[in-house]
Amino acid sequence: MRLWHEDLLKGLPRQQLLGQHRECCALRGNGWKRKHATVDYIFLYSPYKLYQYHMLVIKEMQRRGYQNDQMWEEPLYRGKQCVAYDQLETIEQTTPIYPEHNDEYLKECIENLKEKGIDL
Repeated sequence: MRLWHEDLLKGLPRQQLLGQHRECCALRGNGWKRKHATVDYIFLYSPYKLYQYHMLVIKEMQRRGYQNDQMWEEPLYRGKQCVAYDQLETIEQTTPIYPEHNDEYLKECIENLKEKGIDL
């Protein structure tokens, strides 16, 4: 499980972009706070930041003509198997959304994609 650096979303092949959507859905739902070395940093922040990141993914999906369940566009929604949040404080979006998504992380993501045969 990995959240790709947000600068890479527009260049991700279909499989990786849709996989990113599934991972965001899982993390927003019952996967929230479940330990995973690659994404543990997101749990240091409000779930609202994950919603913001997920919206970048959804907007890219929509730009390409892919359909998504519109419920995921609601910040409180956590999936069909998980109780929605009662409330979440709205947080101003930063760039990058997660400070861990720095230049070093961008290079790490590019290398990871190259290992998968994807050259961006």
